[in-house]
Amino acid sequence: MGDIAIGIDVGGTKALALVVARDGRVLGDVQVATPHDESIGAGTATVAVLADEVNDLCARLGLHANEVPIGIGLPGLVRRDGRLAFAPNLPTASGADLGALLGQALASSMVVCENDANCAALAEHEWGAGLGIDDFVMVTLGTGIGGGIIADGELVRGRSGFAGEIGHMVVEARGVACLCGGHGCWERYASGGAVGRMARVEARAGRLPKMVQRCGGPEKVRSEDVTAAAAEGVDEAEALMKQVGWWLALGLSNLAAILDCGHFVIGGGLSVVSDLVLPAARECLVDLVEGYDARPTITVATSMFGPRSGAMGAALVAFERVS
Repeated sequence: MGDIAIGIDVGGTKALALVVARDGRVLGDVQVATPHDESIGAGTATVAVLADEVNDLCARLGLHANEVPIGIGLPGLVRRDGRLAFAPNLPTASGADLGALLGQALASSMVVCENDANCAALAEHEWGAGLGIDDFVMVTLGTGIGGGIIADGELVRGRSGFAGEIGHMVVEARGVACLCGGHGCWERYASGGAVGRMARVEARAGRLPKMVQRCGGPEKVRSEDVTAAAAEGVDEAEALMKQVGWWLALGLSNLAAILDCGHFVIGGGLSVVSDLVLPAARECLVDLVEGYDARPTITVATSMFGPRSGAMGAALVAFERVS
């Protein structure tokens, strides 16, 4: 059993669980919607869903849930002890020790937790688009924006374990309100969730007539509607995705200025349509990065594993931390 682990990536909209071999092969998967039940204790509904996922995978593969290392990638501020301190996109689990709770549910002592984007960075460094690169920033574009920083080949975790919360870097002073309680956070302008938000704002203002007609009203325009329309060549949707690309580039330019990083890996759910966003982002970086021509080439690559990076990295964390 030492060559197999289960990795779970808990996002704001869905929870993906994978059975992963030590060499990075995925042997099984299951995905369900993330619950947001506020009527019961913090994390209780989340743990019930995760336990069902683990039991499902184990039943399919003939495994015992209490004999397999399990890693959980969580959105938000994850303390070094694994407790989820604060999660704007998963408020019903904020403050919960999900690792301990899932361990109790499965009668297992082999459950560990880490920030989801940190997990994604570790997976890409070990097996994917960051292989052989000792300095890069992982940027996960999902409901929000997560970040994982690899420096000198090691994950940067910070004093409390909270390093890499790049989605809450302010890019617009007194801008759009964020679930974290602040305003103008990067994830409100360049994430998968931001695409839908920005589209509805534009639709209400009468600037997306084709999208409104396709979706049946301005309030019904979702991010997936915009990306699908952009892929079909609908001009107003393409223009919106280029706008998202500019916001993405703005955040990347700030990170380049602060960290002197020359390589970015873009993952998360929005990475599956990276061809709609990254060309504009790469083009805008040239003007936004200080001294662009004086720096070594800055590369922006798509994650090798897309939305699976977080779960794969969670499995890697389980391999490394569970004895």
